[in-house]
Amino acid sequence: MDDRTIVTDPALPALRKWAVLLDSAFQVPGTQMRFGLDPIVGLIPGAGDLVTGCFSVLILLHSIRLRVPKVVIARMVLNTGLDLLVGAVPLLGDLFDAGFKANLRNLTMLERHAQARVAPQASDYLFVGACIAILALLALTPVVVLWLLLYQVSLF
Repeated sequence: MDDRTIVTDPALPALRKWAVLLDSAFQVPGTQMRFGLDPIVGLIPGAGDLVTGCFSVLILLHSIRLRVPKVVIARMVLNTGLDLLVGAVPLLGDLFDAGFKANLRNLTMLERHAQARVAPQASDYLFVGACIAILALLALTPVVVLWLLLYQVSLF
């Protein structure tokens, strides 16, 4: 065990409740498979994955405040980006969301790596801001591709 002080934060229980609601609130009868609202809300074309992605960004912001190492935040961003990118694929993405559970993965990493409270530095905010900007670009990629396809079709 290392010498880091593990922090208990009053927001963590609420974040855990939301992560469970989005990723594993319901069980398929007769199986061990669990899913949450994320794949259900993801069925709403265009907006579903963006709405649930907002919660993932909230976990990322808490990870800065609790001084999670940047490499762990980068892994959390990859989880969120993968969830957004694959989740944008109709139906297949919703099945992926049911199994991948990005919010629970990220929250588990947040809880495991939260360190003693030290005021976040400007570089921490810059790093996570850049990660969120990358996530926004990932989320907008399907919209831009669709727009380009529709634009090409209208030319012919």
